[in-house]
Amino acid sequence: MTANASMAAVPDRENLPSQRLLARNFSLNLIGQLIPAVAALVAAPILVRGLGVDRFGLLTIAWVVIGYVGLVDLGLGRALTQAVAERLGKRADREIPSVIWSCLLILGILGVLGTVLVAAAAPYLTFHVLKVPAPLRIETLNTFYLLACSIPFVIGTAALRGVLEAHQEFGLTTAVRVPMGVFTYFGPMVALAFSKSLFAIVGVLVVGRVVAWFVHWLLCLRVVPSLVRRWRVDWTAIGSLFRFGAWMTVSNVIGPLMSTLDRFVIGSVISVASVAYYATPQQVLIQLLGIPAALVGVLFPAFASSVKATGGATAKLYSRGLKVTFLLLFPIALVLITFARQGLQVWLGDEFARHSTRVLQWLSVGLLFNGLAQVPFALIQGTGRPDVTAKLHLIEAGFYFPALWWLTARYGIEGTAMAWVLRAGVDLLSLYALAWGLHAAGRGDLYRISIAMAAALSALAVGPILGESMVEVVYFTSSMAVLGVVSWLLLLTREERRSIGTLLGRRFHRGEP
Repeated sequence: MTANASMAAVPDRENLPSQRLLARNFSLNLIGQLIPAVAALVAAPILVRGLGVDRFGLLTIAWVVIGYVGLVDLGLGRALTQAVAERLGKRADREIPSVIWSCLLILGILGVLGTVLVAAAAPYLTFHVLKVPAPLRIETLNTFYLLACSIPFVIGTAALRGVLEAHQEFGLTTAVRVPMGVFTYFGPMVALAFSKSLFAIVGVLVVGRVVAWFVHWLLCLRVVPSLVRRWRVDWTAIGSLFRFGAWMTVSNVIGPLMSTLDRFVIGSVISVASVAYYATPQQVLIQLLGIPAALVGVLFPAFASSVKATGGATAKLYSRGLKVTFLLLFPIALVLITFARQGLQVWLGDEFARHSTRVLQWLSVGLLFNGLAQVPFALIQGTGRPDVTAKLHLIEAGFYFPALWWLTARYGIEGTAMAWVLRAGVDLLSLYALAWGLHAAGRGDLYRISIAMAAALSALAVGPILGESMVEVVYFTSSMAVLGVVSWLLLLTREERRSIGTLLGRRFHRGEP
């Protein structure tokens, strides 16, 4: 699909993507997030047994590094998505190629600088920060050097994916995300058959990142064919991208740092083996955060292209995004909290269940908080105010980092999980308040959502104290029944109930399941 055809399909009369298109793109994005999560569930126990707890703990840190180095782009990747979506909303297609080329030039320079910085920091991380067993230190150092080489490709891929998402081409991004997400976990598992070296296993991941970059580049040429004809640098666009990206960088660095620094703190304060007990359940929850990420990945360009034209429609979109996120994540959090011990025993064995049950229960509460916070976060940034979220993250970091270190030193990995949940809760409340103040967003539904959240937290608090499996099953079933009633009568508006009733009625008459 060309850029012009895509634009014709995306914005309606109000420059707002249709509800059907958004639902389709959310479904595609969700598939792209959930299939890799399943791959993580399958691969984790095999990798733990094959690599051992220490090497697997280091591999989880490598996964964090691969994901985190994409933030070296100084926010330009997200700024590019916003800039392209905004130009599509204004029907200024001719400006798009120069914006893309300008961004890619700067990202190439930043990628090389990032490689140099990570390579320079590798010895310090290996020998002074992490408690790496002596026999693994050289192997770990070489692995960090290898990871440094992947940085230009990682940040370039994120920007190219943003171009596709701005055009609402989620079918294409999903077609790449699914195999690459599966490869992230199955690639090391296959490599394990030939070598237990962490260097070799991470090398497979790096090759996958290079291939992903080339595939995304080819897809961008398909969606924006004028890229090959209008390859010029627009210095004005670079200035605009930097202004937007400067504040975005603060959020893109501090936010994920607050979400991933816990592994490094555990490795420093306790041991790399403890990293495995903490990071393995956390890795599953990170994958589950792909559910709200799939939604906000669709909402972000929609907010960017529509808010100046129609604030009312954008507010409705925001409110429904909150409700969908809550209805998807609460049942998952309740399952994880109620059946944490049994699930870990089946998945990873008794030893992991003994060390990780409380961690999983705490982090599951954080899953709900973090997932819900992504919707107001996307609204604030998508409508051109990344400075607001950046300032919030700077304030949060001031109390989170000391709390993380103190709670980890005092309560072990359970204390680490407590700190993460505390930060996620503060982030959620702050972002809701900011979205309310900046856009009057979701005010009509705030009462409904607040009542639903209070009920949800009460239900989640009971899950960890249940002792017998049968009691847990009865409690989970009854809680889900109450959720259904509360959601139908309180959370959903009359219009939303009518729409659902109409949809179900049509399917019933057609004989659809």
